[in-house]
Amino acid sequence: MIYMPEPRSSLAGLIEAFLYAEGGSLSIKRLVQLTETNEAAVHAALNELAQARTGSGLTIVQTDTEATLAVAPKESDALRSNYEKELGREIGDAGLEVLAIVLYRGPSTRAQIDYIRGVNTSSTIRTLLARGLITRAGNPLDGREYIYRPTVELLAHIGAPTVQELPEYGTISSELKAFEETERETGPFTQDHERNTTDTTGGGDSVGSNELSDTA
Repeated sequence: MIYMPEPRSSLAGLIEAFLYAEGGSLSIKRLVQLTETNEAAVHAALNELAQARTGSGLTIVQTDTEATLAVAPKESDALRSNYEKELGREIGDAGLEVLAIVLYRGPSTRAQIDYIRGVNTSSTIRTLLARGLITRAGNPLDGREYIYRPTVELLAHIGAPTVQELPEYGTISSELKAFEETERETGPFTQDHERNTTDTTGGGDSVGSNELSDTA
């Protein structure tokens, strides 16, 4: 089957050109500035681009804060297998576990990640930040901590246009939510809770690190 690109609006075409020229991700705010439009128009154009690219080897990967041009899911199996092997060697089991949490749970504080894993993950988070696999922003509910999210580069590498298209996303995210709800009812699961145990899964995480000491 020969891929025939669908017609697209001038805004969608302009955004596609900016993403291609960037060679990486652009924030939604930056796309708004570049196109002199608004966030709603940019998101609509990105969705249009994703639809227009159906059947091609490339697609649009986007989160609520950024977007990039990446390999389409149907072409990504071969790439994903090789990348996961390389990634596993680079960041270890601890890194893979933290990535799974921020991918399937959604935006998470370090205390929440620590509680789910049962260990302090400060050094693993620093490694993932340095590799550009996760990003962080201040927590509007608590200025002492950060909220961590997956980057579009991570989604692009694993071949998922959105987190909702990850394998078994609905099942795993629901199980994580149920786990947290149970812990809130029976245990001390809070944003401020930190586990003072040592990570033994290869991440080299230290004990008792302060949240604000996490630097890329």
